[in-house]
Amino acid sequence: MNKLKFAIIGCGRISGNHIKAILDNFEDAELVSVCDILKDRAGLKADEYFIKAQEKIIPAIRPNVYSDYREILQKEDIDVCAICTESGYHAEVSLYCLNLKKHVLVEKPMAMSLLDADKMIRTAQKNNLKLAVCHQNRFNPPIQKLRQAIDKGRFGRIFAGTARILWNRNKEYYDKANWRGTWKLDGGCLINQCTHNIDLLQWMIDSEINSVYGQTGNYLHPYIQTEDYGSIIIKFKNGAIGNIEGTVCVHPKNLQETLTILGEKG
Repeated sequence: MNKLKFAIIGCGRISGNHIKAILDNFEDAELVSVCDILKDRAGLKADEYFIKAQEKIIPAIRPNVYSDYREILQKEDIDVCAICTESGYHAEVSLYCLNLKKHVLVEKPMAMSLLDADKMIRTAQKNNLKLAVCHQNRFNPPIQKLRQAIDKGRFGRIFAGTARILWNRNKEYYDKANWRGTWKLDGGCLINQCTHNIDLLQWMIDSEINSVYGQTGNYLHPYIQTEDYGSIIIKFKNGAIGNIEGTVCVHPKNLQETLTILGEKG
């Protein structure tokens, strides 16, 4: 069986996780190319992959380095594109890759608008391609056990769930990257910091959504564009209610990240 050939597009902090995953699955996958608008940063990730492969005694060559993702797809035989850019570029880059018949693994959030997310799904379906979003928290052992317990009927009918994320993100955090806290490239605390927990809440309740009501505000971060606190109530089609509370206003450090599920048996 031929190995899946990967390209990583966007070489910020999260790209290191993709390098590790490819190396951990070296019998089935290999990293062919890396890309970042800062070509030197892409070069560092190419070195990281090659050096770690040597340390693990894995046959590998240094990935090719690019500063334009379009050039990768013109020159390289790629099977899967891992999109690790700033959030605001996820849809644009994913759609480009999907239209060139490449499978896509995209970091969260998959897009900054429902319109773009739906377009990505339709494009993948039209081209018979895989489109996956990095919601890896589903595979955390406690989450797996909770899902298994729900499937076995341990809690009976699920009628409510709450995701609560009470975190700290201070000015130093936002100053480290000028795209953070912007509507165009980052989004607020709900779509950024709370994305995984929102996904888990939906997965546990396992129903389509009937209605959503929410309120947001910016209370302690006047130097960013987006909300730093948000509260959402969801009514699911199966009758269950979902509650989401997210903030980056906690001081001096992260306080809480919890998922609560209520059923008729507990």
